[in-house]
Amino acid sequence: MAPERTPTSSGGSEGAELGRFLRARRTQTKPEQVGLTVGTGLRRTPGLRREELATLSGISIDYYVRLERGKETRPSPAVLDSLARALRLDDREHQHLRELAARAARYAPGPPPPPSRTVRPHLGLLLEAIRPNPAYVVSRSMDLLAWNPGGLALYAGLEDWPAKQRNLARYFFLHPAARDLFPDWDTLVRSCVSRLRATAGTAPDAPDLTNLVGELLLKSPEFAGLWERYEVTGLKTGHKTFRHPHVGTISLVPQSMHLEGTPGQRLGVYTAEPGTPDYDALLLLDMTAAEPAPHTAPSDPGSIRRQH
Repeated sequence: MAPERTPTSSGGSEGAELGRFLRARRTQTKPEQVGLTVGTGLRRTPGLRREELATLSGISIDYYVRLERGKETRPSPAVLDSLARALRLDDREHQHLRELAARAARYAPGPPPPPSRTVRPHLGLLLEAIRPNPAYVVSRSMDLLAWNPGGLALYAGLEDWPAKQRNLARYFFLHPAARDLFPDWDTLVRSCVSRLRATAGTAPDAPDLTNLVGELLLKSPEFAGLWERYEVTGLKTGHKTFRHPHVGTISLVPQSMHLEGTPGQRLGVYTAEPGTPDYDALLLLDMTAAEPAPHTAPSDPGSIRRQH
């Protein structure tokens, strides 16, 4: 049997992203995981073959091929559920599959406009009130939009980049200080790519996402390898450890929350128990950070630009 060809990744097909996700999950699902017996012959297909997945899902091979090639854009909920069961998708992956199918069904040509980067003034006050806890606001593509002193200083060296270049995903993969800062860098970047994959999967033509992804695919082989895996669930950890060059090793509790009424903006906050060495290091970080708060990256005219 000839090796399977990878579907094209060019835009224009309503089901292209749905097909890419299905193929990624299929090629990473081993036959033994779904109860299939593997013969002694050479398998040229990584993971499951298309016909094997079609059989496990109770659909025809022709229909499945059309799904994976982006030609079929309206699979029924029952078909999606069958595919999710066959591929052993977790709840988040199953929901992502449904979202991709819904987008394919209502596809409208042309890229959507990028979301506003404006940060509401009251969020600047909130960032200041949270001190000494490091805190920041990021866009859906992980651009740093606003921060308090510790929120910027926590990511050592990030302040050296121009404000418009400050993006956490870009920092993790491309800044020379990132690998030394995070002892669990491999786990961190895997979760980072999973978040971006989930977001970009439902807005694959959005310029804020495509520009960032295109840059990282070009500049980082590690990012390219993780992006190809198409994972949409990352490992959540209760603590995040930083080997900070100015305050030493510090272990903080991260919290991220969606900001209601914004175009995908999130608030990130790090805390430590008062009276602990980690809290003392957090205080030192806040006191020694060079820039006043609150801050926002220059973008929209409505952005906060308060200076003290």
